[in-house]
Amino acid sequence: MRYPKLRELKEAIISLFTIPYTTKFPKGDFKPVAGYRGKPVVDEDNCVGCETCANVCPSGAITFTDDVEKKIRIIERNYGQCIFCGKCEEHCITQKGVKLSDELYELTVFDRSQLIETQERELLLCANCGAVITTKDHMKFIHAKLGPKAYSSILNLNILNERLRLASREETSVKVIDDLKRKDMFNILCPNCNRKIQVKNLL
Repeated sequence: MRYPKLRELKEAIISLFTIPYTTKFPKGDFKPVAGYRGKPVVDEDNCVGCETCANVCPSGAITFTDDVEKKIRIIERNYGQCIFCGKCEEHCITQKGVKLSDELYELTVFDRSQLIETQERELLLCANCGAVITTKDHMKFIHAKLGPKAYSSILNLNILNERLRLASREETSVKVIDDLKRKDMFNILCPNCNRKIQVKNLL
């Protein structure tokens, strides 16, 4: 029992004659160490609204709401619930959509609603049943990722045509009348409606 007491006495004497190891924050400058996980910052040009970050967020800080009438997806990021784990950055499909900063570390507010940030992305809806396919930015990213293989999909061709403006939507789309038929496969359709057309063609 004698040796632990002497060790503690030694540590107490050393602490008595050394300066405190603390920072001057918030009065002085505070530089985070390497690998510091601060507030996730969204890159508007590279976030495609694909829902991946919301699916992997363990604290549920990221939520998505689809407004079908307005054709927009609303993304909410609640930094009051964020645990700064970095999963959103790690699993981002573009690898650029969200990055953990090393500067924005002070998130103290009196009103928690100030910690909620929102984004909006235009939705891509099925021309037949109105189901949400994904966002237009997400589909454009997939098209760019697939390269020449993307031309095997009518859906990707429609997105490419919209981007290049080779023809208007009225010229390329066919109105769905009396259930789905072969001609309707050239519309923007969800996987379920596209499958129905393909099954009919096989029969």
